[in-house]
Amino acid sequence: MSAMGINKIAGAILTALIIIKVSDLAGDAVGQAQPLANPAYLVEGAAATPAAKIQAKSAATPGAITAIGPLLAAASAESGKSVARKCATCHSLKKGGKRKVGPALWGVVGAKKASRSFRYSSALKGLGGVWDYAALNAFLASPKTFAPGNKMTFTGVKRDSDRAALILYLRSLADSPLPLP
Repeated sequence: MSAMGINKIAGAILTALIIIKVSDLAGDAVGQAQPLANPAYLVEGAAATPAAKIQAKSAATPGAITAIGPLLAAASAESGKSVARKCATCHSLKKGGKRKVGPALWGVVGAKKASRSFRYSSALKGLGGVWDYAALNAFLASPKTFAPGNKMTFTGVKRDSDRAALILYLRSLADSPLPLP
C-alpha cells in the first residue's frame, strides 16, 4: 500500500474520532435527563436514598429551587468535579488561574459578588452580598433568572443533585473553605 493510501486511512480514522468527540460534547451541552417524579418501578422493601427523595421532591415542583442544606448533605464534591467540566470551558478552576471568558472560580464560595478582576455586567455588579450556598444554588439553577441582564450564556445546572455536588466542589477550591450550612 502506498503512503497516500495510508494517509487516507489515517485521515478517515481521525475524522471519525473528531466527529464522535464533537457529538459527545454536543450531547453534553444539550442537557441531562431529568429524574422522574415517581419511580417507574417500585421494589418492595427498598428504601429510597435521601438524594432520591430530594430529587423526587424538587421534580414534583418544576421551577422551584430546593433548599440547599439537605442537597449538600446528600452530595459529594467528587461528583461535582465532573459537573465542573462544563464550567472549565469559560472559567479557570485553579488557584491563581487567569480569567477566561468568565472570572476564575478559585475561592468563589463566600466571596463578594462581582469582586474579582473582571468586567462584570451591571446586573451582577448591582447584586451585592456574597456567593453563599443559597445564592450559588439559585444562580447555578438559572443565571438569567437570578440576575436578569447578566452576560453569562450558560443556561444553568437543572438537576438539584448536580448543582449541590458542583457547589461542594467549588467550596473545596479554597485555602479556607466556607463552613457548611
